Amino acid sequence: MSNNTQSTTDRRLHTPESPLRHSTSRIALTGGAGRVGTALRRALAGRTGGIKIVDTADPGPLAADETWDRVDISDGEALTACVADTDAVVHLAGYPNERGIEEILHINVLGTHNVLEAARRNGIERVVFGSSNHAVGFYPRETLVSNTDPMRPDTLYGLSKCWGELEAGLYFDKFGIRTLNIRIGNAGDRPTDARALNMWVSARDLAQLVLIGLEHPDITCTTVFGVSRVPSGWWDNSAATRLGYVPADTSEALAGPETRHERPSPLPQVAGYFQGGRFCVIDHDGEIRQRLP
Repeated sequence: MSNNTQSTTDRRLHTPESPLRHSTSRIALTGGAGRVGTALRRALAGRTGGIKIVDTADPGPLAADETWDRVDISDGEALTACVADTDAVVHLAGYPNERGIEEILHINVLGTHNVLEAARRNGIERVVFGSSNHAVGFYPRETLVSNTDPMRPDTLYGLSKCWGELEAGLYFDKFGIRTLNIRIGNAGDRPTDARALNMWVSARDLAQLVLIGLEHPDITCTTVFGVSRVPSGWWDNSAATRLGYVPADTSEALAGPETRHERPSPLPQVAGYFQGGRFCVIDHDGEIRQRLP
C-alpha cells in the first residue's frame, strides 16, 4: 500500500473523533492473546487502570500497563486466584467457531461459568462478556433484531453465547454482578465480504462499548450489538445508543470490491437468507423453515 493510500484510509477510519471513555478499573482480559483481544488491547491502551491478560497462549510483547497470567479458564480455582487483584473482567476467551459439544461445554460454557463465579467470589461487580451475533444467527436478514428478541442461535457455538448471556442474568439477579453482553459482529481489521460489511465493528468502537460496560451506571444485565456504522438494518442497537454509544468508524470506509459479494458457501440459499451466514449452513439439511411467533 502506498503512503497516499494509507493516509486516506487512516483519515476515513479516524473521523469523527470517538467519544471513547476512560476507566480507572484494572481489568482481567480473558482471551487477551487472541486476534480480537490483541486488537482490543491496542484500542484500550492507556485508557484503563491496567490490563491483566488471562490466556494460555503467549500474548507477545506487553505494554507498560499490561501483565500476563497463563491460566486456563476451565480451571475455576486458578481463575479465581488470578483475577483477585482486578476490578472487573472482560471475557473474550473461548472457541470462536463451531466445535463438538464436549469442547463447547468444557471451554465456552464452563469457562464462562468460571468467570462469573470468580467475579462473585472476589467481590468483582463488573463483567463485560464477549457474546456473538451468532446468538441470533437464525433470524432472516430482512428481520430487524433487538436485544430483547428471543435468541435464535445458529450453532452450538452460538448456543454457548446464549448460555453466557443467560447466566450473566442469573448472576445479576442473585448477586448483583453487572454484565454488559456485547454481541460482536465481524471484528476483522476490515470487512472482507458482503456479510462482514453489514456487521463489522472496529477495535476502537468495540473498546468504546467495553468502557461503557465498565463504567455506565445503568448496566444491569444488558445486551447490545457490537457493530460500527454499517449499511444494513439487521440490528436495532438503540440499547447501546441509550448508554451513550456513538460508533466512530464506518464499514464502507474500508470496503474493497470483494464486499460486493458473499463468501462462497455449500448452501448459498441458506447462508444468504439468515444473518448467521455460513454458520447456519453447518449440518443444515438445506430446507429453509419459517418459525411461527
